[in-house]
Amino acid sequence: MARQSYPDLEMREAGHTQVRERSTVEGLIRSLRPQQWTKNLFVLAALPFGLKLFDPAAVALALAAFVVFCALSGVVYLVNDLYDRDADRLHPVKRLRPIAAGELAPGTAGVAAAGIAVTALAAAAWIGPRFALAASLYLALFTLYSRWLKHIVIIDVLSIAIGFVLRTWAGAVAIAVPVSDWLLVCTVLLALFLALSKRRHEITLLADGASGHRRILDEYNPYLLDQMIGVVTASTLMAYIIYCTSSDTVERFGTHNLVLTTPFPIYGILRYLYLVHRRDGGGNPSELLITDRPLLVCVGLWGLVTALVIYRPFGL
Repeated sequence: MARQSYPDLEMREAGHTQVRERSTVEGLIRSLRPQQWTKNLFVLAALPFGLKLFDPAAVALALAAFVVFCALSGVVYLVNDLYDRDADRLHPVKRLRPIAAGELAPGTAGVAAAGIAVTALAAAAWIGPRFALAASLYLALFTLYSRWLKHIVIIDVLSIAIGFVLRTWAGAVAIAVPVSDWLLVCTVLLALFLALSKRRHEITLLADGASGHRRILDEYNPYLLDQMIGVVTASTLMAYIIYCTSSDTVERFGTHNLVLTTPFPIYGILRYLYLVHRRDGGGNPSELLITDRPLLVCVGLWGLVTALVIYRPFGL
């Protein structure tokens, strides 16, 4: 048999190198979880509610803020997967994550996380000092969450909820508009609702192996979570109704008609509860929002009606 020439061997080695590099890049992109970036739409909430939706400069700043938080959330996912890689290997779904599956080296993930974090925080500083503070607080909170806070009962879900408040506040300071206290209350309650629903889904999915995967799940059970979800659900809807009907909101938007948008959050929350209890959903809120058509239509109609009420293009 003829011996392979050196050029043939070099070409084969180069091909293997390209495959490994491509696999690393693909694993890194998957670890950044771009499908989860819909959560950062909360950064854009200040645009319509701050009456800046048709201000080009404000829109540009808001989009830049959104990109920064997408990068930071990717860093958070990388850090979380680094800390959880051993536990993730025992999970029926999370074992497929690139770091847990061995497709992305921990060292590579750590270097990528540091590089993206520095770049994102530099961009945040360019947008403005208050926005940079919000971005830094977000990154610090979820670094602590990945290491310690997610192992403390109730504090774990509160940390997630505060992360959504930081997103909303960051979007407001990026475009220099005030944000209603009631809107922040609605944000934290809605985020708590989603976080508690996710905990319930994890316990249901993992059954007796829940505590083995994550110690904090041993502190919860479906009955306790249902009680918490019930309290938060009622509080969320009441807070939103109060926000829509408050004198400050009426004065800001010059209309009492924002109350017309209340059927959409009511349906959306009830639909979500239906998916959690009857369809075993709730594990991935971002995926549910995209894949469940009634929920997607509900959110779209809420956005449309809210914009029509606030901006009154037809003299409503």
